[in-house]
Amino acid sequence: MVLLLYYLIVLVCVLISVAFLTLLERKVLGYVQIRKGPNKVGVSGILQPFSDAIKLFTKEQTWSSVSNFSLYYFCPLFMFFMALFLWVMLPFSSGFFDLDFGFFFFLCVLSLGVYPLMIAGWSSNSKYALLGGLRAVAQTISYEVSLAMVVLCFILFTGEYSLEDFLEFQSPVILFFFFYFLSLIWIVSCMAEMNRTPFDFAEGESELVSGFNVEYSSGSFALLFLGEYSMIILMCSVMVSLFFGSDMNIWYFIKSMGLVFLVLWLRGTLPRYRYDKLMGLAWKSILPITLHMIFLYMGMNMIVGYL
Repeated sequence: MVLLLYYLIVLVCVLISVAFLTLLERKVLGYVQIRKGPNKVGVSGILQPFSDAIKLFTKEQTWSSVSNFSLYYFCPLFMFFMALFLWVMLPFSSGFFDLDFGFFFFLCVLSLGVYPLMIAGWSSNSKYALLGGLRAVAQTISYEVSLAMVVLCFILFTGEYSLEDFLEFQSPVILFFFFYFLSLIWIVSCMAEMNRTPFDFAEGESELVSGFNVEYSSGSFALLFLGEYSMIILMCSVMVSLFFGSDMNIWYFIKSMGLVFLVLWLRGTLPRYRYDKLMGLAWKSILPITLHMIFLYMGMNMIVGYL
């Protein structure tokens, strides 16, 4: 009962963070593009997230008459709960769940996120939604391989399968510089996994009219939106745990918000990549590098073991 209550508190904090992350993104993009951001609702737009939530959840729900209704209707819920379910792996100071195989749990649940993308695009019975779903699935699967390889490098280096044990292993050391190339690969793979600029091909507005979610509106679209933005905060928190060696204290959250700001900054700075170059980057560049790094750390472990 205590764990359930603690988990509910974490989820409420995550949802509030997601709401104000949308405000931060619009403010940052306003400054980047030298234009006005949201500044009308409340003081400097501080109540804008609440007005957005009221607008989205009170709009009329529409759906296509030829859609596969049950799958179409439940996909946003499944995507939303998958994004929130991943938060149990973070090593909170209260010993919250304390997963012994946190890395594997992270990869397994992350891989389940492919299914709502695929089914949402297919069940809408729209050619644009189907194309967006196919592109999103191909992109997500490709870069999940890279994420799994990076995580495997850490497991080989430390011999730990839990994120909490890994934090204890690297608490006096910042591994960002030691794993410099892996950290860059992680950032690129996370941007592609989260469908963020310059890899936002799942929602390519210019050619797909918003991609796999084009037929969604009202609360269903809001759930897709919440799932995507909660994943941004989660992936930045996992990156802090892996590369910036910080316990669960105020510095952990400051570093996480710094990485979130980097994600928003890249959206206002970089143009969209080309899709064939995105897939070539995953399979021809990132995958060989991560495989070589795995062989390197396996060799290091064997040498240390013999010594």
